[in-house]
Amino acid sequence: MDKKILGVLVGIAVIITLSAVVLSIPTSQTITVQQTNEKIGLVINSPKQATTLQDLDKIYSTASNTGIGRSNVYLFWNLIEPERGEFDWKQSDVLMSLNKKNNLKVTLYFSIINGETLGPFPSWIGKPPLQSLGDDRVVSVLDEILSRYDIVDTVILAGDTESQFRFYEQNIPVYQNLFNEIYDKIKEKHPDVKIGNSFALHQVINKNLQHIVTELAIGDFVAFSYSPVDTLNDIVKTPSEAKKDLQQIFDLADGKKIGIFELSWSTSDFVGGSDSTQAEFVEKSFEFYTENESELEFFTWYRQYDKPTGTCSFEEHEIGDDTTLSVGGSGFGTSEHVIERLNNYICNAGLIDANNIPKQSWNVFKKQIQMTN
Repeated sequence: MDKKILGVLVGIAVIITLSAVVLSIPTSQTITVQQTNEKIGLVINSPKQATTLQDLDKIYSTASNTGIGRSNVYLFWNLIEPERGEFDWKQSDVLMSLNKKNNLKVTLYFSIINGETLGPFPSWIGKPPLQSLGDDRVVSVLDEILSRYDIVDTVILAGDTESQFRFYEQNIPVYQNLFNEIYDKIKEKHPDVKIGNSFALHQVINKNLQHIVTELAIGDFVAFSYSPVDTLNDIVKTPSEAKKDLQQIFDLADGKKIGIFELSWSTSDFVGGSDSTQAEFVEKSFEFYTENESELEFFTWYRQYDKPTGTCSFEEHEIGDDTTLSVGGSGFGTSEHVIERLNNYICNAGLIDANNIPKQSWNVFKKQIQMTN
């Protein structure tokens, strides 16, 4: 998925509506957790627009019982540090506590690049270009996050990175320098945390942007999201063809470890999906995992639950302050036709439907994880 869009979706999804009484998560409670695989993850989400802490606790328990060993957490800088040096941990503490309670490692998505969008940055920073951002401010907030949450073992600094540089390749050296400065300083403080960038493989293939990936194959790993879609968001690949697409990442990563950040297949027949093809792709993707496990840093499916029809609108999203992300030209376009397909794809990309009924793929997912343990 386009990180400018998808990141907003998940960011909004984790804004949890709690009851008037502040609830705490009993982290000291003894929990029996089955054997897990720290490489295999699932994007854990609620099927509802707003959810209680008790419901979210059950959702995490359901996810962890599959045997996954990690999940993604999406933290936007403007929501974490709304005032310089003053941090708001309310929502992230809830999510990180649930991950820790369920023995899950965390892949942190902290976007200084979000597709075509830079940031979103806090209002006190403004909207600086990459040349003026400065590594010290990024290092400062990342250090605060990593010091607070010891379950974060991987960080994605930029998402859908190919879209940022598609028309501005002259800025690639600027970002390389910025990344390396951030990388070196974070490694001094947190040597065991691995850092890399993520690219939308389907966009790289559809728009012939392979050279951008190879130029920015820096850090500890190169991560990819993948959906089997064309530029109109229609599913145009068979599960076997999609597996072949995944094989291309090894030529792009320049010998570095690979992270599968968000792997998806929608069941919406509006975009050419179905329950049976989603289940088949889950199986094919685990074949890919088994064949290449030694080369993979992590392997995460997007996502646990569908969202109700009509709740995945991407024309415009506000994510705090005056920051608004709109569907732009980074691959999905602005036409009503394209947006409608994106909405249908995303709303039906879960392994369990919005009525809490497991799809075929949910049982396949659980079975495949058990086979890896």
